[in-house]
Amino acid sequence: MKKLLKLFGVSAMCMALLLSLVACGEAPQEKKAEEPAKTEEAAAPAQEEPKTVKAGFVYVSPVGDAGYSYAHDQGRQAVDALDWVTTSFVESVPEGADSERVIRNMARKGFDIIFTTSFGYMDPTIKVGKEFPDAKFMHCSGFKKSANVTNYFGRVYQARFLTGMVAGAMTKTDKLGYVAAFPIPEVIRGINAFAVGARQMNPDVEVRVVWTKTWYDPALEKDAAKSLLDAGCDVIAQHQDSPAPQEAAEEAGMYSIGYNSDMSSFAPKAHLTSAIWNWGPVYTKTVEQVRDGSWKGDESIWWSMEDGVVDIAPMGPMVPEDVKSAVMAKRAELVKGNDICFVGPIKDQSGTIKIADGEKATDAQLHDMMWFVEGVVGTVK
Repeated sequence: MKKLLKLFGVSAMCMALLLSLVACGEAPQEKKAEEPAKTEEAAAPAQEEPKTVKAGFVYVSPVGDAGYSYAHDQGRQAVDALDWVTTSFVESVPEGADSERVIRNMARKGFDIIFTTSFGYMDPTIKVGKEFPDAKFMHCSGFKKSANVTNYFGRVYQARFLTGMVAGAMTKTDKLGYVAAFPIPEVIRGINAFAVGARQMNPDVEVRVVWTKTWYDPALEKDAAKSLLDAGCDVIAQHQDSPAPQEAAEEAGMYSIGYNSDMSSFAPKAHLTSAIWNWGPVYTKTVEQVRDGSWKGDESIWWSMEDGVVDIAPMGPMVPEDVKSAVMAKRAELVKGNDICFVGPIKDQSGTIKIADGEKATDAQLHDMMWFVEGVVGTVK
């Protein structure tokens, strides 16, 4: 009997041990059922952080000039407000060797896109672009380009055409003065558009040009405006960055047309309107292209009034309502994309037809414009 009980005890122990082993063997099967979900979560690809774009700007004059560099810096500030962009700028950089040094320093510091905003920065930009093929460059107002350099500008001649209409309607002497920067197509094209617009309102008008060969020299530019006022001009326009010509016109009790930004605060009694820039859309679109990889070099881009890049400032209270209506009607055509500024017949100073009757100037003709239209008094030099 003891033997039987002992045998039964051993059997019971073996059964308990077997059940324990079976239980231990089932546990891994339950874990295997959970593993696929954990493995799947671990295999999910990590999302990349959005690219931060580092943008540099080089200016030819102070950002406080109320003119060209001021307008560019307003565009930079619009870009800087984006949370994925960081910007930096250097102001009052002379064209030539100094600009090359500044542009190269920016490229060395790893800027993703560098905007060089003056015509005279063209060759330095091309040169530095070759040294830093992985960097991207945008040069304003020039004509040269390369694999990593695109040139850009706006059809500001459209705004010039409208401001010319205002000046032509407001002159009493039929003499308009134009304080001009450098004899390059950009400036000549603007003078011509101004003259064409003015003569649409007053066929007897003439536009007298004085060259300063400066972008920013308030004293010299004010003196140039005074010389035009002394010659009988009663409306002064300009292509430089300072409001000095505006101030000269107000001091003489005459009218003025500003450039780059709304200059009415500097000459409230004289200021009729201004041809103005809005660089924000240009710079925002460019940094977005850099960020998403769609930016391309070796291009020439020319934005228009249709794109919202150029426009005119509000016309002053001294401008009659019928003049405002006529100007705004032409502006509406430009905003729709109908470029009406250089439609033939257009003659040069000698009376030679340069743009045939009914034809519009081509972009090539506008880019290469080195002649004055009929009604302009001055020389292209």
